Amino acid sequence: MQRLRTRAQFQALLARPPVARTAHFVLHRLPLPTPDDPAADGLFKPGDVAWLGAMAPKRWARRAVTRNAIRRQVYAVGESALSPLATGARLVRLRAAFAPAQFPSASSAALRRAVRAELIQLFAREPA
Repeated sequence: MQRLRTRAQFQALLARPPVARTAHFVLHRLPLPTPDDPAADGLFKPGDVAWLGAMAPKRWARRAVTRNAIRRQVYAVGESALSPLATGARLVRLRAAFAPAQFPSASSAALRRAVRAELIQLFAREPA
């Protein structure tokens, strides 16, 4: 599995409507071009299997520790939830803050469990 790296890759996925939602996350998906597709723009290599990206904006997660923990969870759950033959590019975007009253610590075990459970739900809701 490849990770999204460039701004153009993120923007290409953000231009697509979300395919799945949960209370705090949305999932955007983009099919990869075929090798003989003349519309292939060079953002993604056509032979690659899957791409995954994570966005945790400061607006919804103020502390860097929290943003990094959320991104780590996205990549860990994505690696296990997506089948090895899954194709396409996916972007998981944080769209709402986790309640600071409920999770006062920037990176607690309770927050990691809540994020992980919601990400599993998100990937399960993705249409085939």
